Formats: sequence, C-alpha cells, structure tokens
Amino acid sequence: MIFANYFQQDRIENASFEEVDRHHTYNPTFTNRLLRAEFLKHGVELNNPDVNLGRMAAFSILHDGQSIENITGPQYLIATENPFICPLNRDKKYLSRFDQVFTWNRDLLPLPNVTQLFIPNQIHWEISPTYSERPIFSCLINANKAFPQKMKSDLYRERINVIRWYEKNAPEYFSLFGLGWSKPSPAFTPIQKISRRFKRLASQIYGYQPFPSYRGEIEDKLTIYRKTKFAYCYENVADLPDYISEKIFDCLFAGCIPVYWGSQTISERIPNSCFIDRRNFKDTAEVHRFLLTIDAQQYQLYQENIKAFLQSAAAMQFDTSTYVDKIVRKISSDLNL
Repeated sequence: MIFANYFQQDRIENASFEEVDRHHTYNPTFTNRLLRAEFLKHGVELNNPDVNLGRMAAFSILHDGQSIENITGPQYLIATENPFICPLNRDKKYLSRFDQVFTWNRDLLPLPNVTQLFIPNQIHWEISPTYSERPIFSCLINANKAFPQKMKSDLYRERINVIRWYEKNAPEYFSLFGLGWSKPSPAFTPIQKISRRFKRLASQIYGYQPFPSYRGEIEDKLTIYRKTKFAYCYENVADLPDYISEKIFDCLFAGCIPVYWGSQTISERIPNSCFIDRRNFKDTAEVHRFLLTIDAQQYQLYQENIKAFLQSAAAMQFDTSTYVDKIVRKISSDLNL
C-alpha cells in the first residue's frame, strides 16, 4: 500500500474523511470520502498527516493554502476557499511551489501549474414543490459573519441590508435562518465591540432580538428551501471569476429560485433563466417588487429551466465526480500510480 498526506486545517485522526463532519454545519465530507475511495483503487491510502506518522508519504495534498513547511515529495494544492478568507490561494509565489494547483480561479490559469476545478456539489434533480406549495415567500440562510475590514466587494454587508429592509418594510415576506443571528453582528473596532456588548446584555436580560426575522438554526438547508419560493443567495464577496460555491446549487436542488449575487461570470456557467441576477436591480426594494410579479406559471418555467440545467453536461462540471476525477487522473499520471 502507498500512503499519501491530506492536509486540511484543524483536521486530525482522519477527520477529513469522517461521515459526519465535526467542523462544518452542512457536512461536505462526501467529496473527501470519494477522493479517498478513488485513490484506494490506485493502491493509495490518503490520510491526515498525523495518521501517516512513521510512514513514507508518496505525495501530499493541501486543501487550501496553509503555512506548512518541511513537506517532502510531490505537493498538490486544492484551492477552493475565497482568497479574501485564504489569501495564499492567490499568492503566486506560494502557488509556484506546488507540482499542480487545482482552483476555480480563472485569473490563475496562465500559471504553468494550474488546472481549473470548480467547487464540487452532488449534482442531482428531483421533483420539488410548486409555487403554491411553498409557504415561505423569501428567505436567507447564512451564518452571521462579517469581514473585519471595509471592502467594496463585501456581500456579508449586503446580506445585512436585505435582512434590515425586510424587517422594516415587509416582515411577513421574509425569514432568516442560520448560525449566530440571535446575537448582534460581529464587531471589530473598540466602539463596535462596546455597542455589541450592550446589545448582547439587552438580548440576555430584556429579550432584545438583534434580528427579529430570525427563525433559528437548521440542520438541513434543503428542507427550508423546499418550503421557500425565493432565496437571497449571496456569495461572501462579489466579482470573483468562477467563484461559484454550493450556495446557488443548494437552492437549485430544492427547486427554489435564487436571487444570486456573487461571481461576475455566473451566466457563463449557469443559464440566466435559472436564477434572478441581483446585479440587475438597484436595491432590495426593487428586487422585492419584481418577485411579487412572478406568478405560478412563471415560477414553473424557472423550475423547468433549472431541471434542464441540472440534467445537462454543463452542470456536471460542478459535480463531485468531475472534481475527484481531475485530481486523481493528474496525480496518478504524474506518479505512474
């Protein structure tokens, strides 16, 4: 048996391959488990590095940029995280150390060691509820997060704008779900921290609700999306080419129409007829007025377009099987596995 290392932040004892992910709310380990299974077919056992202590590792895979030194042998990087969160994922000097880099970021494709690879999903389609069978008009499902610095492309801030507009103007048309919304937004400056502390005390003592539209944490996004007509689906930042995360696919799988804001190349990858492009509207008020004009017949047309896309070859570019196949093929070819 050949052994190989899989470096992933905060993962030890093969936590990267556990069926239930202790580090992520919505369990993305299916992809890692499939990757490990496919390497086993080539006689390679992929483990977190602590499991391989005392063994000679034939190669190493790093999941997102990490400050790890003294790695010997061939090295590969899977750079899926947004570079505003993981800056090493676009640091060209850092990327040059790897035998191959797999990333969605088309801006890096001129580098000689880069292969484009989209963020993976388990692509599927299933019959979903109709317009009239969805009691929630619109929702947002995200964690309560923020960037510490001001950024023009910050979509965490735009999510807050959506929430506040609905809470003020149309509360009966909107529901908020996810982690952390029972608390005020994150604070970074001294004044923000003081204000947040007072709000926290008010919520604990007087029942103050930082976000009145909040309906609680959820274990399964699909369950909520199948009850919802429209979902505000914003990436963490705007205008990253081909940075298309699981967020829009979670909506599509449920037959819920996403109001999408994120990658400026989205229309090259997913047909415009499958989603509502937030960039075409001045503000949330304008979006909401448009959503109110969509009737059951128009809604069904969106759903038919979604079905056609999810059953197409274009959607399979985002499938986990494609992601795994590209990685395994390249490394197997390089090392004659």
